Amino acid sequence: MTDKLTVALLFGGRSSEHSISCATAGGVLAAIDRDRFTVIPIGITPDGAFVLEADDPARFRLNAEALPRVADNGTRVRWPDSTKTRELTVTDADGTRSLGQVDLVFPILHGPFGEDGTVQGMLELVGLPYVGSGVLASALGMDKHFTKTVFQQASLPVAPWRTITAEDWAEAPGMAYAALEELGFPAFVKPARAGSSVGVSKVSTSEQLADAMAVALAEDSKVLIEAALVGRELEIAVLQGRPGEPSRASVAGEVIVSGRDFYDFDAKYLDAPGIDLVCPAALGEAELDVMRKLAIRAFDAIDGAGLARVDFFLTANGWVINEINTMPGFTPISMFPSCWLASGYTYPELIDELIDVALSRR
Repeated sequence: MTDKLTVALLFGGRSSEHSISCATAGGVLAAIDRDRFTVIPIGITPDGAFVLEADDPARFRLNAEALPRVADNGTRVRWPDSTKTRELTVTDADGTRSLGQVDLVFPILHGPFGEDGTVQGMLELVGLPYVGSGVLASALGMDKHFTKTVFQQASLPVAPWRTITAEDWAEAPGMAYAALEELGFPAFVKPARAGSSVGVSKVSTSEQLADAMAVALAEDSKVLIEAALVGRELEIAVLQGRPGEPSRASVAGEVIVSGRDFYDFDAKYLDAPGIDLVCPAALGEAELDVMRKLAIRAFDAIDGAGLARVDFFLTANGWVINEINTMPGFTPISMFPSCWLASGYTYPELIDELIDVALSRR
């Protein structure tokens, strides 16, 4: 048997999606093939410290009463100081010791300071291969304003929007009210650089805008006001092919909203009522074929790598891309793995595939 590969699983982070990243890590820790991989779990505290975490999936189970978090346990993981080595070390009360050579980093990070190209840039600097998109695609996918701008240039359909900065709101709030009137009601107000529906509000009257802006600006200094769309809410997962092979898209999943304003954080992760997730979604072959092609075009438009989830609305006028997520939620019940499970992969096989694709790019 060949030697095992060593994977550094990186999770937690400084964003408001810290706990979701931890829950994702718990799913991967429980499912990754231990016959193929040695795993080094590295948590990033909310303050940005890299700590050596316990290899215990149960610690990171998603619980509405106590969301999982990376605590500062006093350890400090040190990354290589040049491209000449892939050795990680850890310092604790007993001194400094080696964690060995790392073959690959799996950065399961959501939101700013992890999914936005920052950690990817750090890994590029020290020459460590990693799962997922690079600096450019990660940054583009994180910023909804620039995602939509790139999609428009690629002739991909997006919902009408206006971008308002914190400075705009402070100095000329009339811009936001004018945008809202132009886009029509209802509309969504959302941070440009956040995920998991954090900071998102649905606005049905002008009087609700100030509160919605306050909620969004608490997450980001740039906010999108976006026209609400009427239609089916569908999501699809993309996997990059190996060199010389095309990217692939899964079957689709559908988010059916029955008793909530929209698919918010509580519905996504805390099992709040009013949302049903259906996978595979009821689509004809022709509809699914179009959706798959649009998803892969969106993935290619931002120069994506590894994996992504592309979210759509199917309206009376056709498909509209809502957003692309370059490191989607990866818990066993999340839409990205659910779509691939319905397409023939097991959860462990999907983890293997992501790692193998990442290694094939080097």
